[in-house]
Amino acid sequence: MTKIIGLTGGIGSGKTTVAKEFEKLGIPVYIADTEAKKIMELSETVRLIRDEFGNSIFEDGILNRDKLAKIVFENPEKLQKLNSIIHPLVKNHFQEWVQKNKDSVFVIKETAILFESGSYIDCDTIIAVVAPLEIRIERVLARDNSDYESVMKRVQNQWTDEMRIAKSDYVIENTDLDSTIIQVNTLYKELKNM
Repeated sequence: MTKIIGLTGGIGSGKTTVAKEFEKLGIPVYIADTEAKKIMELSETVRLIRDEFGNSIFEDGILNRDKLAKIVFENPEKLQKLNSIIHPLVKNHFQEWVQKNKDSVFVIKETAILFESGSYIDCDTIIAVVAPLEIRIERVLARDNSDYESVMKRVQNQWTDEMRIAKSDYVIENTDLDSTIIQVNTLYKELKNM
C-alpha cells in the first residue's frame, strides 16, 4: 500500500508551491481544496447545500461561493455544517484517488485543514508548510484580490503554525523559493526511503 503524506499549512503558507515541487519529482498530489470545489458542483452536493443554507446563496441556480464563504467564515456553526457535508465526500473521493495511484512510492494530500478536519489520521507522515504571518497575508492579498479583514478571518478559522508544527513530522519553512526547493528535494529523498 502506498504511503499517504499529509501536506498542510495556513492560508498563504505556500502549500501549493511545495505540492508543485513534489509533482515535478513525479509524486501524485491531491489538492483537497480544488477537489472539494469540484465536488460542490455535483447536483447531489448542491442539493445538500441548498437544504442547509437556503436559496439566498444561489444566483440563477448557481452556487455563489463568495456568499457562502461570507456566511461560513463569520459563523463557526455554519462552517461546521458545511464541513459536515463536504468532508465525507472529499474523503471518499480521495480514497478512490489513492487506489488509482497505489503504485506510487507515496502520494501527497494537500489540505489547509488536515488537522481540523480529522483527515490527518489517514496519513502516514505529515509535513507542515510555514511562513511568517505578514508574508502569508501579503501573498493572499496579492493572489486573491482580498481585503485584509477577510484574510484575517480566514487565518483565525485555521490552526496556528505552532499547533500544526506540534503535530507534524516535518516542517518546510517557505520564505523563499530556492530554499523551499532544497527542503523539498531533501525531504523527497527521505520519504521515498521510508
